[in-house]
Amino acid sequence: MWATLGAVVASALWAGGVFVLGTDDTEADLRGYESTTDLCSSIDYSSFKKVYGEASLEPGVTSLKHEALDQASCDLGLRSTRVPSWDFSYARADLSVQMDLHKRTDPGPEFTAVWSKYHQDNDSYKVKKITGLGDEAYLVTDDYLYDGGAGAGKVIIAVRDGWMTYRMNWDSSAYSANTVLPELDDVAKWLKTDAKATLENLRSD
Repeated sequence: MWATLGAVVASALWAGGVFVLGTDDTEADLRGYESTTDLCSSIDYSSFKKVYGEASLEPGVTSLKHEALDQASCDLGLRSTRVPSWDFSYARADLSVQMDLHKRTDPGPEFTAVWSKYHQDNDSYKVKKITGLGDEAYLVTDDYLYDGGAGAGKVIIAVRDGWMTYRMNWDSSAYSANTVLPELDDVAKWLKTDAKATLENLRSD
């Protein structure tokens, strides 16, 4: 009788949206983060505006809502305001962001495996565990030169806070040896600052 009553109550709570259960009736630890269909509207990229200004291209927005996973992503095209549009002496950049709310399984072990070993197949990646963001966070940097002096840079911040995972990455390509790329240490600071602000925006009061 009590088992039946418990099942009825649990079903009612589920239907009412009171909580989200993971596997084995474990409540998903979403830390107050909420799903969104327009992640771009919540992204804070103030640090990058000092160099790039407002996004120069129409944002790319995608979202997925499922009983096991809510996912949202945003891609922003950045262009330095310091030079005219026809001048390629300062590289363009892409800023992409993705948030996943895992509602059925704890993403912790997989998150650690992926990001702590992100450099495993590419020696140019440098991985560093960082503090101050969520329960676990990693910084990935990649800086290399092509033939002729042109090059590219990549910086990624990956964060896990409970069962929420978040990734914010900056990619920029140099068109020639004269192209100016920001220092990756500076980009890493910008990402840390803006990731922290964005995560606050995504969390409900």
